[in-house]
Amino acid sequence: MALTTLQRPHAPAPAPARPPTLLGRVALGVLAHRRFVLVFWMVVLVLGGAAAGAVSNRLSLDFSLPGQPGYETSVKILSIYHNGGENPPSVAVVTVPPGQAVRSDQARIDAAFAGLRRAEPGLRVVDYGVTRDRAFVTANGRSTFALLFEPPARSFGPDRLAGAAQSYLQGALPGADVGVTGLNQLAAGPSSKGPGVLTETLIGGAGALAVLAFVFASFLALIPMAVAAVSILATLLIILGLTYITEVSFIVQFLVALVGLGVAIDYSLLLVTRWREERARGATNHDAVVTAVETAGRAVVLSGMTVTIGLAALVVLPVPGLRSVGIGGMLIPLVSIVVVNTLLPAVLGGIGPRIDWPHIRKEARASRVWSAWAAGVTRRRFLATGVALGILVLAVLPVFGLKVGETSVSAFSKTGPARQAYDTLVGGGVPGGVLTPLEVLTSQAAGPVVARRLATVPGITAAVLPSGPSGSRAGTSDVIAIPQAETVNNLTLDPVRAAEAAVDHMPGVVGVTGEGPAQQDYSHAVFGHFPLMFALIAIITFLLLARAFRSPLLAAKAVVLNLLSLGATFGLLTWFWQEGHGSQAIFSIPATGAITFWVPLMVFAFLFGLSMDYEVFILTRIREEYDRTGSTRGAVVEGLGRTGRLVTCAALILFLAFASLASAPDTDIKVLATGLGAGILLDATVVRGLLVPALVSVFGRWNWWLPDGLRRALLLPETARPGEERALSLVGARRRGTGG
Repeated sequence: MALTTLQRPHAPAPAPARPPTLLGRVALGVLAHRRFVLVFWMVVLVLGGAAAGAVSNRLSLDFSLPGQPGYETSVKILSIYHNGGENPPSVAVVTVPPGQAVRSDQARIDAAFAGLRRAEPGLRVVDYGVTRDRAFVTANGRSTFALLFEPPARSFGPDRLAGAAQSYLQGALPGADVGVTGLNQLAAGPSSKGPGVLTETLIGGAGALAVLAFVFASFLALIPMAVAAVSILATLLIILGLTYITEVSFIVQFLVALVGLGVAIDYSLLLVTRWREERARGATNHDAVVTAVETAGRAVVLSGMTVTIGLAALVVLPVPGLRSVGIGGMLIPLVSIVVVNTLLPAVLGGIGPRIDWPHIRKEARASRVWSAWAAGVTRRRFLATGVALGILVLAVLPVFGLKVGETSVSAFSKTGPARQAYDTLVGGGVPGGVLTPLEVLTSQAAGPVVARRLATVPGITAAVLPSGPSGSRAGTSDVIAIPQAETVNNLTLDPVRAAEAAVDHMPGVVGVTGEGPAQQDYSHAVFGHFPLMFALIAIITFLLLARAFRSPLLAAKAVVLNLLSLGATFGLLTWFWQEGHGSQAIFSIPATGAITFWVPLMVFAFLFGLSMDYEVFILTRIREEYDRTGSTRGAVVEGLGRTGRLVTCAALILFLAFASLASAPDTDIKVLATGLGAGILLDATVVRGLLVPALVSVFGRWNWWLPDGLRRALLLPETARPGEERALSLVGARRRGTGG
């Protein structure tokens, strides 16, 4: 009898009756009220569809930075002058016909700009007429320019008033060539039109459907698509309500549509695959649904929580726009968890068996290809570990040259009216820093003194105090300083720092703002809080995974590998975009020179959780197989054999979603999309497909070691599972080997 008790089955056998887990009770409840669940989600689908069109109109472009000096100065300028501040100005360029000079036509040009002030009172126009500074005329004397300071943008796209200004000047100056340039116009390029969120989602969905058709080889491929549609629209419905409570960033709509598509399909793929596996083993449809929810549904919850943790960390940043991305983004995995664990069981419990036709692909056995791969990795585990680490280290190396800031002008389109106007200025000797002037707010008495002081600062080519309302209002003056080069990243901010130091203790100076100071503010606000953000993510994720896997080593390994994977992703971004190795060939965009400040943060927040999905998918199944067999090597082979194809296809689906997002016209969105896409592929192949099974095999019995103190801290039951008992006895005896 004792011998029988110690034997462990190595093949599926009828399990003794046991009370269902919490998720099992959820599945039983859904099956008992299937029609109610289906009707509920149908109503949500309809309401979400109605809300989808209204969401985009309620999203904001909030880039505020409360407490940062440049931002606070910008707020004061906006309250007095109603424009300018951190928003870079547009630049209107007037060029007279060949053979003529601006000087001979100066009165007419000055009158045109004065008329523009009256026609567009929202603009603050700073030109030669109010500065009398030759810096506003090109060296060849044929062109002059004016800085057009606009109110803050309320929508995504080119500056509206700049277009109106160009039309007015063209009418007021017949015969002259009038162009408008600026950072915003150059970033938009010749055309700011893209396929749109809906089209991008449909493209990503079509790719996902093709992958699902390969995975299931039956009409079941349509089910994850339907679940994803419900999940996306339900999330948009909640976000619409959220916009009435707080501002939500425009970035959220892209993430919900495309990240939501990938996440919901990934989770559906996991649960449906387990349901088919249980049915292939002979379980009834009812029991197969319950078992799938208890096992795969648990992995879905755990995966969704890791994604949520990564996004929740954005909330600690003192940047309202990024906080709203964190709040809105958190809804994506949370809604997907609920939809997958309720709607999907309701569908599978009813029409599931009927739509699993033609039943070409069988799930009774693990994938032969992936099982053979896992067996090879476990046999050559040290070689596999070395190869994977070598690839990752090579990918990480470029990250040490990462520059953070705005995309450089050299990476913007080389064609179009905005580029022509910019080339006219630079070709005429005007410094590129005209696109990013500094604004120094002072008392009216201090304005002239500050202007003279700034003109002597290294890296500042001109400092002017415009006459009249363009330069002084309400007892204040706004001194304009033009740096030699555009101040768009952390390597071009020396003139900004020098200007700030020069006026720091001067009486009457309120503060310095502009594009350059904004870069400094974001660097301090975002990256200054990054250690806290990382610590929160790492600690919470470790505790969550340690409890789920009942192993501190597996949890620590997952966190460390995620950080290594993220470092490699940042390295690839630096190499591809900042250094331009491939960006021109694929996107016709030359080297950006820097990565926009918010992109690395967004990649970190999303990719940390998304890539952890695959770790959870694989290790959950390996843990289950180890508890069943007590063999580490066998658990790795069976676990990867069962999840390898699933993880690969899930990663491919997410990659296709991000590839669709990369079709957006904005360069920063392209950088974000390629970072997420490259990170997902790298993580699913090198990290989870090679390094994870190799390391689990190397660690052997130590994978399953759990000290009693940590067990109590994690609120786990005192009684160890059979696999844990074996691991504990082996560790205690300090025997050598791989744990079976």
